[in-house]
Amino acid sequence: MLASISPAILEENVYRLARFGTRHTLSDISSTERGIGAARRWIKSQFDHYSTESGRTGETALRAYFDEHLQRPDGDRINRQVTIANVVAELPGRMPEARGRRYYVIGHYDSRASDPMDSKSDAPGSNDDASGVSVVMELARTMSRYEYDSTLIFMATAGEEQGLYGAWHHARTAREKGIDIRAVLSNDIVGDPSVVSGPPQNSRVRLFSEGLPTSAGDNEMTEILGLSGESDSPSRQLARAIDEVAAWHFLSVQPMLVFRQDRFLRGGDHSAFNEFGYSAVRFTVVEENYDRQHQDIREENGVRYGDRPEYVDGEYMAGVARINASALAHLANAPSAPGRTRIIVAELANDTTLRWSPSPEPDVAGYEIVWRETTASTWQQVHDAGKVTEITLPMSKDNYFFGVRAYDAEGYRSPVSFPRAADD
Repeated sequence: MLASISPAILEENVYRLARFGTRHTLSDISSTERGIGAARRWIKSQFDHYSTESGRTGETALRAYFDEHLQRPDGDRINRQVTIANVVAELPGRMPEARGRRYYVIGHYDSRASDPMDSKSDAPGSNDDASGVSVVMELARTMSRYEYDSTLIFMATAGEEQGLYGAWHHARTAREKGIDIRAVLSNDIVGDPSVVSGPPQNSRVRLFSEGLPTSAGDNEMTEILGLSGESDSPSRQLARAIDEVAAWHFLSVQPMLVFRQDRFLRGGDHSAFNEFGYSAVRFTVVEENYDRQHQDIREENGVRYGDRPEYVDGEYMAGVARINASALAHLANAPSAPGRTRIIVAELANDTTLRWSPSPEPDVAGYEIVWRETTASTWQQVHDAGKVTEITLPMSKDNYFFGVRAYDAEGYRSPVSFPRAADD
């Protein structure tokens, strides 16, 4: 699957998206050649083509559709009523017990020029974010040929540059309907590994994740602080899981874990999912060239401004796509993370007792205990506990952070479940 990801197709997708001139959220929707309407219809047509090409039919076939809502003026970057349309391709899971779990990969297909309200000027948006959409499309093409226990969602969002509107509405609707979204991998600015000075950073991509959950209420925040769990949110565990999978597969591009939700003065669609309590992370190049972002196409004093397609690197995008593909395959095939994971604090002791509820999937083969020193950023040690729901380790719970994850008969591992303190 990873070998079939094509750098040439990734570049071709970026060039094709750039040829729509502008994909501004408020741009033309009737033209067949220019504007956001033409762009979203083309993306959906590609998803439909991938479905046919996959050879899969019936209830597990790839299905493409528009996820639309009518957005009213907001007094800021939406000055008239407009339809925000995400383009979605859904690949249902094969296991009845796991099909309801959803794993997303997303990128935003809208673009902008220097003036965020300029819907007429060319805004090719190649790195930001045709590159991310191209990754999403290529994953839909390659991954739809295979089956997974859980459901995969490939989504190109709209309205990101105007205020994360497509992602925010989708996440809110999902929360209201009780849809079980387990992870969201957002690819935003993943095509240009060059740096302003120095050699390209083409072997790494930043992976951002929130520490304190955005959606946490006062009681949950108090509990997190009591556990010193500021760096153990579900999104942070997702980032660590992605990092481990990339290392296991010896991928040419490796994640660079950044323990903050996003960059200074910037935002992205993953944060909209975080707001509604979903685990979500963001991939972004190591160093951004701001002459090429949110800029009118022009040349001044010998400097070329604008987000042009010739700056993207197909091989690099393929490396980023392989991180996403391997992570999604592992997450979608692994059991759920154990539930009600807790560290027992009923009495003073120099050992550590952990208890948890079993994962519901029928192919669960056992559980692993992971731990790290309190100053470490990633899990350092692992112990196979077997198929049990309680274990006592001869280690002080005061000196380490612990977690529990499930694995199945094929070796797929869930993200880590971080324990809460309990007396039973």
